[in-house]
Amino acid sequence: MKLFSPLRANGMTLPNRLVVPAMVTRLSGEDGFVNGPITERYTRFARGGAGLVVLEAMAVHGSKSGPLLRISGDEFLPGLRDLAARMHDAGPGRCAPQIIHFLKISRTGWRQRVNDLTIDEVRVIPGLYAAAAVRARSAGYDAVELHMAHAYTLSSFLSRLNARRDDYGGSLERRLRLPLETLAAVRAAAGQDFPVGVRFDGEECVKGGYTVDEARWIALALARAGADWLSISAGGKFEDALPRAGQPLYPYTGYSGERCMPGRNYPPAANLYIAAGIKAFLVQHGLGTPVVATGKIHTPELAESILGDGKADLIGMARPLLADPDWPRKVQSGRFDRVIRCCYANVCKAKDEHFQTVTCFLWPRGAINAPHSDDQTPPQWPGGDAALTVRAEAGRVSLKWQAATDNEAVYGYDIWRAVENGPPERMDAVPAGVCAYHDGGVVGGMRYRYGVQAYDLAGNRGAMSAEIEVLVPPGAPAGIQSGGQV
Repeated sequence: MKLFSPLRANGMTLPNRLVVPAMVTRLSGEDGFVNGPITERYTRFARGGAGLVVLEAMAVHGSKSGPLLRISGDEFLPGLRDLAARMHDAGPGRCAPQIIHFLKISRTGWRQRVNDLTIDEVRVIPGLYAAAAVRARSAGYDAVELHMAHAYTLSSFLSRLNARRDDYGGSLERRLRLPLETLAAVRAAAGQDFPVGVRFDGEECVKGGYTVDEARWIALALARAGADWLSISAGGKFEDALPRAGQPLYPYTGYSGERCMPGRNYPPAANLYIAAGIKAFLVQHGLGTPVVATGKIHTPELAESILGDGKADLIGMARPLLADPDWPRKVQSGRFDRVIRCCYANVCKAKDEHFQTVTCFLWPRGAINAPHSDDQTPPQWPGGDAALTVRAEAGRVSLKWQAATDNEAVYGYDIWRAVENGPPERMDAVPAGVCAYHDGGVVGGMRYRYGVQAYDLAGNRGAMSAEIEVLVPPGAPAGIQSGGQV
């Protein structure tokens, strides 16, 4: 599989094409130092076998923030150095901190904008990134990724909504000035041989924002300036964030936030056209800069087709690898059937939105990291039968079943559905302790078949329940939403 072939970027060799993109964890304290839970989270990713793990954004400056790692001073180096060493010991992949500059924001709803910065304040930013990159290299990391996406400083300079009237706003060339100055400063300080990637929005996904048509030119400029990879995101902007009394704006609450982390209502690879458009444009201009595609890429077959078609060079999987950090090792050994598969409920996103520790909806209750088990014994249905029952009413099907048992612990249940004479497809999952499911995505007059399959901590799947069939009565009322657990 090309997915497990190596990729070389400026002297750094990744053992495979799987990337853990930077994800907020809210595990750090406000002091910004590496702690035990942070170390456990990232060594767990490293042990799972991803080719590149990008650590959550670390501040390059000392502005006040919530729980956020920092790389803004040498006092943070001991913890960062220990974390890098532990990640290298845990797995074969490479690790890179993502480094970030952000503007001020308050609970009153006020936020600082790029046009509020003086020229002197703007010109200090590249040096802050450069110093942080030098620290990353001295701490033993293999590379660094510059955060130019979403709602933060460099992304806001790139934005078509950048309202500055000087050399740092207006035309695309001027909007690119600070990002390119930052990349140049990092390259000069950290060394030409130190890999430097960039993550930026391929589409802003807000009214008046740029689309992939302009993002292609941004990518071309960054690639020509020496970026060693381009990780393509989308949205996550303040401009359409939903205000909440007494809380600072959270840039993932509007439509652009949905596009950044497309949920179960979006099709697989929802943002692939953006990365593919950028990749094709780079190739057209004779550049082989690796491109990372992200956004609900969920199966080995889909990832392999993206790589095989040349639409991207690397596959970013955030939520799937949060659900199961062992996804790379399991898939490489031909055991995708044992992967704990993300159901895109976006509970992880909601936890970040509410300033809570980011965990996966499917993890056992109270866990702050994904469980690991080498057990080989699958769950069993008591008496060999799930006792699956179904009730259909207009616009809704309700399922119930009896709990499975396991020698260690049942982890959850996959829900399977077939429509009319079509093949069964996995449509959702629920955690252990939930033995019921409502399907509101049905249409009256159609016949559906359902099955439920239990899995344990290691991802061993038990026997599929006996299939049950139901004809949904006509007359579905408006307003019923699809999917969800009881």
